[in-house]
Amino acid sequence: MKLSILDQSPIASGQSAQEALQASLQLAQEGDRLGYSRIWLTEHHDLPGLACSVPEVMISYIGAQTKNIRIGSGAVLLPHYKPYRIAETYHMLATLFPGRIDMGLGRAPGGSAEATMALSDNFLQNVYKMPELVQELVYFLSDEFPKEHPFSNLSAAPIPMVPPEPWILGTSGKSAKLAAENGMAYAFGEFMSENDGVQSFHQYREDFQTKGLLKAPKTIVTVSAICAETEERAKEIALSNILWKIQNGQGERTQVPSIEEVRNHVWTEKEKALVETLDKKLIFGTPLQVKNRLLEIQEKYQADEIMLITITHKLEDRLNSFRLIAREILNS
Repeated sequence: MKLSILDQSPIASGQSAQEALQASLQLAQEGDRLGYSRIWLTEHHDLPGLACSVPEVMISYIGAQTKNIRIGSGAVLLPHYKPYRIAETYHMLATLFPGRIDMGLGRAPGGSAEATMALSDNFLQNVYKMPELVQELVYFLSDEFPKEHPFSNLSAAPIPMVPPEPWILGTSGKSAKLAAENGMAYAFGEFMSENDGVQSFHQYREDFQTKGLLKAPKTIVTVSAICAETEERAKEIALSNILWKIQNGQGERTQVPSIEEVRNHVWTEKEKALVETLDKKLIFGTPLQVKNRLLEIQEKYQADEIMLITITHKLEDRLNSFRLIAREILNS
């Protein structure tokens, strides 16, 4: 089983954004050492609990201080940007770190309406134009615009020896269809979707066209997971993650609470109900318990790779989770 990491650069209570970004570097270095295939950095705007607004900066920072692990975006929020600029950026990264750069693409705004307005004048129009934006970006990556296209003589320099690997990230059949039509790899965010990811994967494989950079379908399913030496400890750490998600969902704009803060929290009836819902989306337990759940996920999706997102208050708990999972699966 191939395993990878999705990192949101979460800011824990009592922590600075600088410390959160340094923690992302430490996680990438540990993932590199442990044998994880790739680490992707997310793009979020004006969210107090998340530190990474420009994944490309972190990709360069991490690439310079790791050796083998692939690094990418999870995701570039394409409706905010021009495809040419994205192609230039990722070609430059791929030139600096050959054979290691992924370019995940998404259509979400990544922040509030105000942040969206500040970033782009035409975000909603560009969401509708997402197929055209992706097609233009693919042309820039392959340097194969049709001769009659106005950009046919334009290159997204520098042209790397090994191009970045483009992925479509999504949570619905619409994103699966877009990936298939463009012959691109597809990653489904199971941890944040209520949609049928298995059906999305089936649709993607059925509709896949070989006109793109890939010759066969390639898939990742992303799940939320927390591993510890005991089930009780994993549950305790997981409650911090769950409370943070509940508070963010209620518009409280909080940072990741400590276990002590969770213990002192007075849970409302509404929050208790939400715990049960979010609990089902989170894989937690001992190394063997997590391994069994991941094997079930892999069998269910027939995924080529599983990507793990792990949000904890303490960096050491996050690193320990990835170590335990690697020891049980990657090094067994």
